[in-house]
Amino acid sequence: MSAPTPETLTGSDSARASLEALRTEIGKAVVGQDPAVTGLVVALLCKGHVLLEGVPGVAKTLLVRALASALELDTKRVQFTPDLMPSDITGSLVYDARTAEFSFQPGPVFTNLLLADEINRTPPKTQSSLLEAMEERQVTVDGTPRPLPEPFLVAATQNPVEYEGTYPLPEAQLDRFLLKLTVPLPSREDEINVLTRHAQGFNPRDLKAAGVRPVAGPAELEAAREAVAKVAVSAEIAGYLVDICRATRESPSLTLGVSPRGATALLSTARAWAWLTGRDYVTPDDVKALALPTLRHRIQLRPEAEMEGVTPDSVLNSILAHVPVPR
Repeated sequence: MSAPTPETLTGSDSARASLEALRTEIGKAVVGQDPAVTGLVVALLCKGHVLLEGVPGVAKTLLVRALASALELDTKRVQFTPDLMPSDITGSLVYDARTAEFSFQPGPVFTNLLLADEINRTPPKTQSSLLEAMEERQVTVDGTPRPLPEPFLVAATQNPVEYEGTYPLPEAQLDRFLLKLTVPLPSREDEINVLTRHAQGFNPRDLKAAGVRPVAGPAELEAAREAVAKVAVSAEIAGYLVDICRATRESPSLTLGVSPRGATALLSTARAWAWLTGRDYVTPDDVKALALPTLRHRIQLRPEAEMEGVTPDSVLNSILAHVPVPR
């Protein structure tokens, strides 16, 4: 591989600065959720989708709206409800009486950033309408495939504690999400900061007034993705990744371990994190930093382990503590 030119380095550094500014802009609207903000940036770099999980009122929707405001990208929001139909997302053929022909009316999925709010409130039939869009980045209506805009990212939210009137996401759909980010309750200091902002007139429905401005667009995002693709992964790191994923398949607490797709997802997110932190190679710490959000939704607990209080994160932390780290 030839050495990068100064122009390439300059372009990469400029793209990194734009994405760092993106994190800063989101921070103007969302307080104390830095890991979730970073996860969204990583997903953008990896062309992946994000599932945000947290109790109501922790700014999941605001987080995605702030991301959209800080990017020069088209965005749409869909409130998922039990009566939502697949065509409400993908679009449908509409009869035009003037021409006596059917024409395609695109649905909200034809955007750059789709906010799927409370995705687990809609039946599996409607949830499945997103599978083709998320995996193949196209929608097939009446036998005709229609490509989605580029970039395309689905940011879905779900409530982990309210199960009445919800439908668990099937494993196949969960596997389409690159990251599952937990959005916790803020600390006391952060919550005081939130109240102070509101007392000073902050309006979450008017992000422009909060000072959130576009700081990156498709050009910066494409340059960043090209730079991430050049981040080196040694044979030792690749082996470490595989050992972590294989350990999940042998865990006595799990009925379902991480698939090879999950291993490639962890490879992608570790490379993105390495690049964001200013390196052109992946270290074991990069793998550990992204292991939980990349893998927690790709494993399935045994019922008896769940009854004993075992969680996906505790299983993964145990595996990370026991798998030998390459030197």
